[in-house]
Amino acid sequence: MKMDTKMVRDELWLLSSLLKWSFFSIMAGVIVGAVTAGFLISLDWAIEYVSSFSSWRYLLIFPALLFSLYFVRILAPEAAGHGTEKVIDAVHRRAGIIDIKVVPVKLIATIVTIAAGGSAGKEGPCAQIGAGLMYGLSKIFRLDESDRKKLVICGISAGFSAVFGTPITGAVFGVEVLFVGQMFYDVLLPSFISGIVSCFTAAYLGAGHLPEFTVNVPLLAPGLIGWSLFAGVFFGTVSVFHIECLHAVDKKFKSLKIPDWQKPLLGGTILLAISAVFGSRYLGLGMATVDEAIRGGNVPIAAFALKSFAMAVTLSCGGSGGVLTPTLFVGAAAGSLFGNIFGLDPSVSSALGLAGVLAGSTNTPIASTILAMELFGAPIAPFAGLVCAVSYVVAGHRSLYPSQVMLRPKARTFVRRSVDGKTRITGRFEGFSYGRVIRFHLEKILNRIIKRK
Repeated sequence: MKMDTKMVRDELWLLSSLLKWSFFSIMAGVIVGAVTAGFLISLDWAIEYVSSFSSWRYLLIFPALLFSLYFVRILAPEAAGHGTEKVIDAVHRRAGIIDIKVVPVKLIATIVTIAAGGSAGKEGPCAQIGAGLMYGLSKIFRLDESDRKKLVICGISAGFSAVFGTPITGAVFGVEVLFVGQMFYDVLLPSFISGIVSCFTAAYLGAGHLPEFTVNVPLLAPGLIGWSLFAGVFFGTVSVFHIECLHAVDKKFKSLKIPDWQKPLLGGTILLAISAVFGSRYLGLGMATVDEAIRGGNVPIAAFALKSFAMAVTLSCGGSGGVLTPTLFVGAAAGSLFGNIFGLDPSVSSALGLAGVLAGSTNTPIASTILAMELFGAPIAPFAGLVCAVSYVVAGHRSLYPSQVMLRPKARTFVRRSVDGKTRITGRFEGFSYGRVIRFHLEKILNRIIKRK
């Protein structure tokens, strides 16, 4: 009888928890979806408005970067950089506490940066906006630290889902991106609910999403399995370049011994030089090039490298925005290059590249595989899964988001814990290196020999 009472009590507790988080998740989806829709519509309007100017509109990049730098620095310094990294850092280091003023500051700074031609993305700011709004909601309902972090994660997922237009990907990405090697399933259901509600809310309000693609993938293609494994290695290597490029450029700008106001001018000059020499496709969001690559069009050989560099310059010199949209560009362009080199269908290889580079750069192989399925259809799933898994491993312990916490390393060779006991991604130091693997095992062999003697 006591056992039955305990079981009933447990079931009632689970039911109350389900109802509670269904309520919060739906509320998160509606609020974040509506605000994200407003952001996306405003961004589209700003881009269209600036595009109506003559060719001198590219000169707006200078005042735009200056404005973004000082607008953020004065009103909300924590909104600097790319949004997702700041959100991950807030969840891990500050118990999910995010200043609510980050929301309007990040929104305005990102619109100004991208509309003027800054090479940045719109997903990261949406995640930061979603997290900030949900922190504000948690204060209203006086949630404890555990529930607050859970609600903030729902906000992250809702932000991704609304801007991608892919509810499942957004929900999984918001959970998977926080940790490397493990997911917390207790947050998955609320994230799914908030992601789905947010996606449909944004769509209902007229927000534009990623374009619809049609990729013809053969259902049974044993040869493509081998190519997928090889492609995973290639896209993992591209991910390493993409990550290292961002960190190297950021480090270089920080080391420059010039006044801060000159850094946006230098960054703007570099971006204009890229545009003048290689074309304007590397400025702004660059989704037209992604669309072109997926449809099998001609994409320049060095497009992925130039976009990666342009993104790094934009975010390092004071611009505001995210890294995911440029990462999709880098992946699709690298996939087009891979297909052209080896005589594969450029449309299929671009689709696999988009997912593979995203997986390797952000350590999110599951979300990246689901993104490929939601964008390109179910037949691509086995090949995308292989590409994403291999790219994830080849990229090593690197990430576009240094604040990711590593709960389960990809290889014990590279484990290094920080002062607080958590293993964090630290860019180049934790990177995959065959030389380090060889040295590690040679040292083990030598130590065994010495012990025997």
